[in-house]
Amino acid sequence: MKVLAIDPGYERLGIAVLKKDISDRKESLLYSECFRTSSKDEHAVRLGQVANRLDEILTTYNPDILAIETLFFSKNTKTALKVAEARGTVIALCARRGLRVLEFSPQDIKIAVTGNGSSDKAQVTKMIPLLITVPDQKKLDDEYDAIATGLTCFAMSRNIHT
Repeated sequence: MKVLAIDPGYERLGIAVLKKDISDRKESLLYSECFRTSSKDEHAVRLGQVANRLDEILTTYNPDILAIETLFFSKNTKTALKVAEARGTVIALCARRGLRVLEFSPQDIKIAVTGNGSSDKAQVTKMIPLLITVPDQKKLDDEYDAIATGLTCFAMSRNIHT
């Protein structure tokens, strides 16, 4: 089973592709990145860039499931709406490609990765290399958040039938 895991955003989008081998039940990270769009571009152009990048990843890795973090509303409504639009772009593109879409709350992700729903970002980031092999290159929080979302999908896989 392959999972495309997304930490939604329009300026920075965390993307990870993870695979779980059913025979040995081992998870592996196939790909991850923090995809960025430029604030100099119009919002519609940025959404198009997100869609184009995801289309490339879907074509390359052919995942079965989209695991995406639900929105956490901040005080900045304008930013939250733009992130919601980017999230909608991701979901629509993946649904159109036939992927099953599973959504996980920030608390679900913290519990799956650390065992504690009150964990902070640093604790989640620290746990990820203990759960899955991650290349040594520096990664941004968004990328780690996407990996954590994918791991959450596998942790809850007893509820997933592909």
